[in-house]
Order: sequence, then C-alpha cells, then structure tokens
Amino acid sequence: MMKLRSLLVLGLWLLMSSRSFAALDILITQGVDSARPVAVVPFQWKGPGKLPTDVSQVIADDLRRSGKFNPIKVASMPQTPYQASQVKYEAWAAMGVEGVLVGSISESSPGQYQINYQLVDVLQGKMGESTTLQNGQLVQNDQHLLLSRTGTVTTQQLRQYAHLISDHVYKALTGERGAFLTRIAYVVYNPKAKYPFQLRIADYDGFNERVLLRSHEPILSPTWSPDGKQLAYVSMENRTPNIYIQDLYSHNGLPPKRTHLPHYPGLNSAPSWSPDGKNMALVLSKDGQPEIYIENIASGHLTRVTHSPRIDTEPTWSHDGKYIYFSSERGGNPQIYRYDLASKQVTRITWEGDMNLSAEVTPDDQSIVLVNRTNGQYRIARQDLKTGYMQILTDTSLDKSPSIAPNGSMIIYSTVVHNRQVLALVSMDGRFKATLPAKDGDVRSPAWSPFLN
Repeated sequence: MMKLRSLLVLGLWLLMSSRSFAALDILITQGVDSARPVAVVPFQWKGPGKLPTDVSQVIADDLRRSGKFNPIKVASMPQTPYQASQVKYEAWAAMGVEGVLVGSISESSPGQYQINYQLVDVLQGKMGESTTLQNGQLVQNDQHLLLSRTGTVTTQQLRQYAHLISDHVYKALTGERGAFLTRIAYVVYNPKAKYPFQLRIADYDGFNERVLLRSHEPILSPTWSPDGKQLAYVSMENRTPNIYIQDLYSHNGLPPKRTHLPHYPGLNSAPSWSPDGKNMALVLSKDGQPEIYIENIASGHLTRVTHSPRIDTEPTWSHDGKYIYFSSERGGNPQIYRYDLASKQVTRITWEGDMNLSAEVTPDDQSIVLVNRTNGQYRIARQDLKTGYMQILTDTSLDKSPSIAPNGSMIIYSTVVHNRQVLALVSMDGRFKATLPAKDGDVRSPAWSPFLN
C-alpha cells in the first residue's frame, strides 16, 4: 500500500487545484487501423451509483493513443468477463485479439476504491490447457496471465491509477515501459485574455491542467528537470529574458518555490538540464554572439562551450551526459552540431534539406528528433546517429518544438491547423498521428516530462 501511494502522491498537489476536464482534446488522425487489436473489457463496478472515473475507458484511450494498439469496441466483444477465469479464449482469439484486460472495482470505504485487474494472453490460453495435472491434482495453469494485480486508491487518484494500469499493460504486451503516467508542459497565448501568456502543465492526455504562470510578456522554452519536480523556462516579464526555475511541489507545507538563474547582459535563453540535474546548458550573448554555456545550478559557475562568429543556440544533452547537441549557423544555414564534453570537439550532424533545428535526443541515444526544412516546408524528422539516415515523420504545417516521450515511443510538437497553433503527436515511426486542439488560445512550446513513477 505504501509503495502504491508513493507512485501516486507525486501529482496529488497538482490535482487538488487543477481542472478535471481535458484542456487539450486528442483527436487521432492516422494510424489506428494498422495497430494491434486488444480488448479492454469494461470493469465491473460493485458500488452504488456511478463510478467517478471510467477507469477502463481511460485505459482504452491510453492504449489507442500509443499508436501501437487498437482496443476493440465494446459492442464487438464476444463476452463481458470480469476475471481471467471467465475469459473464453477461442472466442477472443477468433477476433485476432492478442490480450484481454478484465477487472472489477469496489468501494472499500467512502472515497476509497479497490481495483482488481488481470491481463490475459488469449493466444497462450488457446494453445494450452487451463489446468494441468500435478501429483494427481488439477492445478490452475496461469501461463496465460500476463498481469494480475490489486490496488486501493482515493477518488482523486482514480484517473492516475488508470494511467498506471495502462503503463503495466503496455509493458506486458510490448516489453517497453509505458509513458501514460506522465505530464506535459506548454505555453498558451490568448491575446484576448488579461494575461495573454500562460505556462501550463497537464497530464499527457490534457486532463488535470494547472496554470503555473500568467504574464503580459512572452514565456518561452519550458523544460523539465530529470526528476520531474521542477520546470525551467524563459520569461520576459521584466522586459528582458531571464531563466527561471519553478518547483512543482510544496515542501514542508510551504508553497512551491520560484527562483531564477543569475542574469547576464543580453540574451539569456534556451535552458536544458543535464541528465544528473546539476547543470544547465543555456544560451548567453554576454560576450557578443549567442553562444552555448554550461552553468552549475548550485554554484552559478559558468563554462563556455562554443566559440563561433555565428549564432549557436538550442542546446540539448545526450542522455549519457557525454554530448551537447545544438543548432548553429556556423556553416551557413542552421544545422545540428554535436559538442563532445570530453574532447571538446564539435562535429556537424545534419546535412539533409535546407536547414535543421531544435534537436532532441531519443532516450536510447541512438537518434535525434528535429525540425527539418526542405523546399520551404517545416517538418518533424528523425535522424539515426550511426547511419545518418533521416526520416520525415509529419505532413502538417510549420512544425516546431519537438519533445520526446520518456519511453521514446511518441513525439509531441507544435504545428498549425486551421490557422491556429496547436499541439500534435506523432509516433517515432511516423505511422500514428493525432492533434491536440486547445479550448482557448494558441498552444506552443510543448515539453514532455520524464517518468514520474
């Protein structure tokens, strides 16, 4: 029970003052038909009235939005089992379904819910017998059970626990960690609002939104700390760019703290946390041209990284902490370069198209995701760092600011749809696509959090 609470309490402070509806609506535009069929059977509700959160629907939506799975519709299900022993393998296997998630929910006490769920491999169940004979006795064969778990949560934790179940199901079926119990940060611009610029965070699916900062002046480049407990961003609230760090959780009952890095003359922009959270790569123009620096957050000590007569900007770290990738005009048009922190050597990485910008490294350090401009079209692309092969992933308009899910499966980015800036999703292979139109204003500068559990 204590372990479960430790997984869920991280976001509780945010939930207490956030809106419960989805501020961003995920509209899938491509890729579901080619996804793997699974079944999320509506969980049996054993309590009075209506369950505050439709847990099974949240799970089905998560799996669908991953781009890897296509949960079948309830009307198409051959049966409605609530536990693994009730699953008829032949009926589900005939539909091509790989796995069936079943479960039940009961109210253990007012505001407390016990959730039992099981994930069944119906193909394994079809091939084998449900019981075997051991020492002259029939013993249940649980090889077809991929998951069987129980948890107790509060009303406020139901939706988060549903995301946690989705993470477990995703890992059981793919072998990779799920990224549904994560959050996104983004900037909303609404010129009609009292404070046109707002920095917000929400669950990855747009629910539980919270406004962190309202300002008359632009807010830029939000980025998460490696532990997911802080956001760094650039604010122009004093008519000059400053890099701020915002705590997301209270300490000892005190409100979350907000601090800023030392200000230098000129540009202070593009913060990027080191993997250990101790340093920040950033762009300063205090010596003339914008250059990349590394600042130790605790001491404020600065180390200059680049020396170029042209603009160097948009630093981002490799996950092993060995390299900093950045955009530079040193070769003419902007391209992506890599700085080796050990040898202090700079290497050009991209060559395709007119220009390449805004690189981010995939969690396995094998590829970078970036903005590629070819024939005047800005698209999100992925380049393999070993082979140099570049794949264009999107076909939307004016794509920018890509940010990668912590499991490397999806990319969130800013684009333009119907003359409005919105967020969009694309899978790492480019097959699954979705848009996230907001209910108010233009949305830009998305940043996907690290794992939060």
